[in-house]
Amino acid sequence: MTSSAFHRTIVLSAPVCRQAAQHLEQAVHKAIDGAATPWRAFRGADGDDFAFSVPVVEQAAGCLLVLAAESAQSLRPSALRALISVALHLRDAAEAVRRPAVPSPAW
Repeated sequence: MTSSAFHRTIVLSAPVCRQAAQHLEQAVHKAIDGAATPWRAFRGADGDDFAFSVPVVEQAAGCLLVLAAESAQSLRPSALRALISVALHLRDAAEAVRRPAVPSPAW
């Protein structure tokens, strides 16, 4: 198996997926570039499969951060915090997968 054939995936919790899908739908309605692909992926997730490719999660995080920036003046502070929280959760999950594992030092 070559590395190009290996697709890393990220498994997310159901609440994060639902929140991401809701926010991505708003991004699609605001015509934010690239929001449609992750929105379809998150919307299509079912009760047993919340695994997404790393690029889709990264794209979703980026779209949500753009949505947050564009909506900052019109959202309630709590809604803006919720949006940013989901975006950062997705970004952190993608970074954790991409970050090489650091072996612990042998004592």
